[in-house]
Amino acid sequence: MKIRELSNLFLSILFISALISCNGIGENAENEQISTDIISNPNTSDGKADLSKLPKIKFDEEIHDFGKVIEGEKVSYSFKFKNVGSSPLLISEVNASCGCTATKYPKTPIRPGKEDVIHVTFDSEKRKGFQNKSISVISNTQPNKTVIRIKAMVYSPEQ
Repeated sequence: MKIRELSNLFLSILFISALISCNGIGENAENEQISTDIISNPNTSDGKADLSKLPKIKFDEEIHDFGKVIEGEKVSYSFKFKNVGSSPLLISEVNASCGCTATKYPKTPIRPGKEDVIHVTFDSEKRKGFQNKSISVISNTQPNKTVIRIKAMVYSPEQ
């Protein structure tokens, strides 16, 4: 009988713990959710797409040249962009062509007329010579992929 009582007590405690631990999930879900209205695919089978209501990403500069870099240096640049479209811009991914390049980008929608930046850091460790790296920005624009680039001439410390 004592084993059964202990077992029931243990199960009750486990159940109450599970309820309490799940209480915090989704507390800010309403604030974190993104409306599906900002994701639109206007493409049609007849090819007559209305692109006027979509966001549009416009970079101040699509290519940045770091110039001469000493091998082993980490250099960074922030690509400034603006949503010149008529609905919120949502960047879903930013992918670099090389593991030597790290990115940081906004995860929240950018309203029409607003600006933000994509931070890019290039690690020149073991990268001698001319470097030309591409960064693909995937967003809810048409087309959905925009490519920005960084360049550098990497010299060994002895040069």
